[in-house]
Amino acid sequence: MSLQPVLAAPLPVIIHFFTVVPAFFLGAWLLLASVKGSRPHRAIGVAYLLCMSVTAFCTLFIRAPAAWPHIDIGPDIRVSFIHLFIPLTATGVYRGITLIRRGDVDGHRRAMQRLFVGALLIAGSLTFLPGRIMHAVFFGN
Repeated sequence: MSLQPVLAAPLPVIIHFFTVVPAFFLGAWLLLASVKGSRPHRAIGVAYLLCMSVTAFCTLFIRAPAAWPHIDIGPDIRVSFIHLFIPLTATGVYRGITLIRRGDVDGHRRAMQRLFVGALLIAGSLTFLPGRIMHAVFFGN
């Protein structure tokens, strides 16, 4: 395992990596170990949602690999199906905040579970496919 492929990547990829990794561990702790509604749960939840928001925003500036099926939407702008997780992540963050502010704890819990599974587990697993940077990090070229 080597972080060299991440560190050699464009800045949006570096920022994305260094926000998504903590988001994964924070989210896992929030879902599995934290006392729901406690002060630490709320504080770490804020950090988690900030990491997820920065991660999604940075993804807007990450180009799809040329080898993947993609759409060119402008000069030097190439997106693939994985970019669909950007609005899904933004929606999940917004819904989680809105629902808990309304007092809908069950809705908040479901929104946060979906955000974690969709944005971190499903989208995250796609980053380990050949041709992606995380594949190079863990398996080499």
